[in-house]
Amino acid sequence: MNRTTIKNSFNTASSLPNSTTEIVIPQVPLETTITIIIFTTLDKVLPSQGTNDSRKSDVRINGDVVVVKVNETINNISFTFDITDQSLGNPQCVFWNFILNTWDSTGCEVKRKDTGKITCECNHTTSFSILMSPFYIDPNYRIALAYITYIGVAISMASLIICLIIETIAWKSVRRNDTSYVRHVSIVNIAVSLLIANICFIIGAAIAEQEQPTSVGRCSPVVFFMHFFYLALFFWMLMLAMLLFYRTVMVLSQMSRAKMMVIAFIFGYGAPLLIAVITVASTAGPQNYISKRNACWLNWYESKALLAFVIPALTIVVINLMVLIVVLYKMLRREVGAATQPDEKHTLVVIARCVAFLTPIFGLTWGLGIGTMVSQDLGIHVVFALLNSLQGFFILVFGTLLDSKV
Repeated sequence: MNRTTIKNSFNTASSLPNSTTEIVIPQVPLETTITIIIFTTLDKVLPSQGTNDSRKSDVRINGDVVVVKVNETINNISFTFDITDQSLGNPQCVFWNFILNTWDSTGCEVKRKDTGKITCECNHTTSFSILMSPFYIDPNYRIALAYITYIGVAISMASLIICLIIETIAWKSVRRNDTSYVRHVSIVNIAVSLLIANICFIIGAAIAEQEQPTSVGRCSPVVFFMHFFYLALFFWMLMLAMLLFYRTVMVLSQMSRAKMMVIAFIFGYGAPLLIAVITVASTAGPQNYISKRNACWLNWYESKALLAFVIPALTIVVINLMVLIVVLYKMLRREVGAATQPDEKHTLVVIARCVAFLTPIFGLTWGLGIGTMVSQDLGIHVVFALLNSLQGFFILVFGTLLDSKV
């Protein structure tokens, strides 16, 4: 055990017997007290099976277990451990997650330094150790997933801005009939909802990166708006599908433009707001609204609040697929009313194409999201990150650019 006062930075090799563990803190914001405890035989007490892949029987604690307590928030910390058993391979740097009561590797990377030594670089402080397991997601892959996400979100946001600019320019030309008007109102609201949700995602990622563990106070507003606008995206997709169903199947019914707009905005924003508020109210007591795994998003392990997004989103995807099947059947049988104007028929074809492309994409994206909750297969995580981050690009292409009138 070592307790000392540090300033600016900290770099020391352990002076305790039987341990050569080295701890480096590259930057300390203020003068602070640091307490370090190094356990050389705690592997005989702590379980090794609570890892990311707990099914593997050949997981071992293969080094010292270090506890670090710092009074100030630090961004990065590095540990260099001696490897106890040189015959084991594929090291993993982990910390003990007291919330989940298991080992966790979030925020830690493996860096090999010398033969017989492992360097772990982590961005938060709790109980750290290294495990040896033949199965884990390499830190380089986690970095690649982060790059895929941020590059995809940047492309998505740029595409959504272009989409809104095009809609503004073409607005007078595309609002000549009621069907076209409602369609483009839906596309604009889909684009706005996803753009704001992506902005909230970036803000939430920045908060989670700076604060370990994630701050409930700063994260909760971001999670609320992210939840609300991601749901709004799906409900406006539902409105687009319902418009297609209404104009294709119920050809003899005539609803005014104003009435359609009232219904669209009530469901497009009212339903997501109701779900988001109920989610906050139902998880407010035990403070299980946001995730406790260093991420600004809905909680899963304690309260299952994430279901308040997953269930409505996937339900809408299923409904849209059913609508699409009915509409395509009607169109193939040429039962769209003869009274339908050519412009409106063109709009219906464009809506059908939009729903046909976006519904499977959105369904696959969030369906894979469920897969990432139960599986650590790298392929699922890569496809999920790629499709999810590029949704704005898909909306630009299938929602706006494929409309010949635009």
